[in-house]
Amino acid sequence: MKKLIRLSSVILLAIIAISACKKEGRPLNLSLTPVGTLASPADNVDVKLDPTSNGSVLFKWESAAATDGTLVLYEVAFDKAGGDFSKPVYKIVSDGAGVQTQLTLTHKDLNKIANTAGIASSTTGKLIWTVITSKGTNAKAATVSRTIQLERPAGFAENPAELYLTGSATEGGTDRAKAVKLKRVDDGVFETYTSLKAGDYILIDKAGDGGKQYYVESGIIKEGSNPVTVSGAQKTFRLNFDFTSATAKSVEIQSIGLFMSAYNTEIGTLNYTANGVFEAPNVAVEFYQFSWGRDERYKFILHTAAGLEYMGSSAQNNDPPAGKPAAYFYLLPVTNDQWNNTYKFDPSADKKHVKVDVMFTQDALTHKVTVL
Repeated sequence: MKKLIRLSSVILLAIIAISACKKEGRPLNLSLTPVGTLASPADNVDVKLDPTSNGSVLFKWESAAATDGTLVLYEVAFDKAGGDFSKPVYKIVSDGAGVQTQLTLTHKDLNKIANTAGIASSTTGKLIWTVITSKGTNAKAATVSRTIQLERPAGFAENPAELYLTGSATEGGTDRAKAVKLKRVDDGVFETYTSLKAGDYILIDKAGDGGKQYYVESGIIKEGSNPVTVSGAQKTFRLNFDFTSATAKSVEIQSIGLFMSAYNTEIGTLNYTANGVFEAPNVAVEFYQFSWGRDERYKFILHTAAGLEYMGSSAQNNDPPAGKPAAYFYLLPVTNDQWNNTYKFDPSADKKHVKVDVMFTQDALTHKVTVL
């Protein structure tokens, strides 16, 4: 009997526990009221885009409401003029991971959106925008929309991360695996010192097969596979390609002079070899004797088809090179001042011969002096 009572008690407690764990099932309330008012930018605003700047456009709207007072998420949708947002060309969540009633878009972002919508560079086009409010699986577009007019500059909406030269005119030839890699000096801006001979070349954003191709026509960078033709004797160039403005520049580098300040003249000439390297294999060096001591300062002069360019140190005054970091040897554009922004030879170079190399690396235009 006691066992039966004990068993009944256990069963009763289990039933109570199960009942206590049960929760009343209620359907999730997904009801919401969509955005009804857009605050900024003004309707039909005209924005002249400058992707290289820090400019931005702030999109703002009045908040929507969920019936149960919980949070909702926002997306801003863009569509072509005349569209109905059923297939927007671009959507992006608002600031604060979608909870804020505003969205900040940089000119660079808007340039990409305009490009996606088919607005070509150097042209003007209109887009419409609205706000989509969502809660769970329920999403509702605002009852209103606005128009924004975007003026795109010359240049590309998406800049390549890397850039290479390939073709019969280049040092790497037609083997794309050996394409000449350019240095990325800024977002969308690439540069190299290299030689070109009779033949052709094209720009690619990936060494080897695949990737996008670009060419230059009348100083303008365009996407496509039309090769650039080079004629005449082999020459050395500084090539610069700026995708933010879609412009290309080339300057012939005839030689580099080793300028010694105390003599106010060049004491050696560096000629181009290959792979971005200029070399003077044997230069006699003798420091100049002043009353206070012997002077060892030097810098470089680029002889170009457009004139002389002086290259030297970022520091106005320098110490001898022993123990200095790599940046000490970097070449930067400087003035033609006889004394400032110079380097100093190692003391062991006095009355000796030296080998001087100027190299265009992926880090910088730099140089090395070796005492022979």
